[in-house]
Amino acid sequence: MTALRLTRPPRPSRELLRRLPVRRILGLLPLALVAVVAVRHRSVLAEGFAQLGTARWPWLLAAVCATCLTWVAAAVTRQGALVERLPALRLLATQFAAGAANHLLPTGLGAGAVNLRFMTVCGVPLARSSAALALYLLAESVARVGLLLGLLLAFPGALSVGELLPEGTFGPLLAAVTGALAVTAVVLLLIRRVRTAVTSFLRTALSEARSVHTLPSRALLLWGGSLAFPTLQAAGLVAVGLSLGLDLPVTHMIVAYLAATVAVALIPTPGGLGSVEAALIVALVAAGAPVTVATAVVLAYRVITVWLPLLPGALTLGALVRLKVI
Repeated sequence: MTALRLTRPPRPSRELLRRLPVRRILGLLPLALVAVVAVRHRSVLAEGFAQLGTARWPWLLAAVCATCLTWVAAAVTRQGALVERLPALRLLATQFAAGAANHLLPTGLGAGAVNLRFMTVCGVPLARSSAALALYLLAESVARVGLLLGLLLAFPGALSVGELLPEGTFGPLLAAVTGALAVTAVVLLLIRRVRTAVTSFLRTALSEARSVHTLPSRALLLWGGSLAFPTLQAAGLVAVGLSLGLDLPVTHMIVAYLAATVAVALIPTPGGLGSVEAALIVALVAAGAPVTVATAVVLAYRVITVWLPLLPGALTLGALVRLKVI
């Protein structure tokens, strides 16, 4: 006799989830987030466009070109952090979409999630994709800080650190960093599962870094792209400053940009919206710019680098989700 198998009818909730067009919803979600962010920052957006109306257009075109090249630099760096060859056009489109995701989610999370998903779809194991992502972030951070320190040594008068860091802020900042490191150390010491996971990840990351640096072409892409990325971002700010008649040496503007972005990396706001503007204005003023001109330059710069690419970037992100590229 054959045993009769009893089959349970599918639950209504599961059946409903199966019928939901999940990818279509995910494809439309970035557009909804763009609308929310635009409404929340509508005053900044309107002021930024007003400043663009008074700027000299050849310099604004140069700023747009520099902004477009940042996506190329990001794609180059991403490829340099991984041994496997990624499809170039899809990689470039992913960086454009990741830029939009980065402005809709807390800093770094949006771009990280998009790139992590892209690498896993391309067949890279999750552990190695995470290691490549960590290597990218490390290389970009080292290049940005190294470039800033090098320029400060070459041009010591480019930035007044005393004005950039108000009196009394260094102590609390140092205490916060020390406290975070202490908490991390305690967690690693007391929780074995976390310690094992971190150790395994570090082992994979070190192995991936060694593999990348045994290939000169990958090492060149990694570090060349890491240096090009902040340089192009700073070049965009310089071009906008020149378009609005900012009377400040180019090196001072570059140092101000690098200092502001290094400082704001500690503040996990979506794409640095709000915090980046404030930090850039303070840094330009500390470099010697008048407050009114510095504010106009920063607002116009953020329109070019954030607001203009945001809608097409969100559309690209939605298209990549629906096409199962990410």
